[in-house]
Amino acid sequence: MMDADISAIGRHLKKHRAERGWSLDRVARECGVSKAMLGQIERGESTPTVSTLWKIAGGLRLPLSRFLVAEGSALQRPRSGLRHHDASGMIVTPLFAFDPALGFEMFVIELPRGTLSESASHAIGVIEHLIVLEGEMELRLDGEWQFLSAGEAVRFPADQPHAYRNQSRASARIHDLIHYPFSS
Repeated sequence: MMDADISAIGRHLKKHRAERGWSLDRVARECGVSKAMLGQIERGESTPTVSTLWKIAGGLRLPLSRFLVAEGSALQRPRSGLRHHDASGMIVTPLFAFDPALGFEMFVIELPRGTLSESASHAIGVIEHLIVLEGEMELRLDGEWQFLSAGEAVRFPADQPHAYRNQSRASARIHDLIHYPFSS
């Protein structure tokens, strides 16, 4: 399996920043990510966590898959070769890139044992739909942890801080469908 190309993430960030005519300072203000970190990402010197990518995508009002899927790829058929490994341990694999006509993107997320991934608020109106495929996990919303096991699903407003964790003995695998109220 091939990991998401770190230099491609940087190129996407630079491209979307340039399209808006924004400086790194402006992107830092909009995203809540330091100018130094943004510069390192653009130069391919730093691997951003999924949480950091979410902050950047939210600040630029873009879906997450804009940073994980090759430009022009609609991913009409699921492909599992493109994966992003987060420092928290979470592994994100795009299934379907964002489609502006449908307003959503979909991922497979793997949460190995011991994973804790915290996410800042996404853009206003973003909704996540989680379906646990295998294993057990916990989801934190409004400061409370909810236990979910295989076959269970939850939909929640993702424009609030939330977190995923796996404290079980085995990995958990989930589908994450993310709906955006805007199109890009």
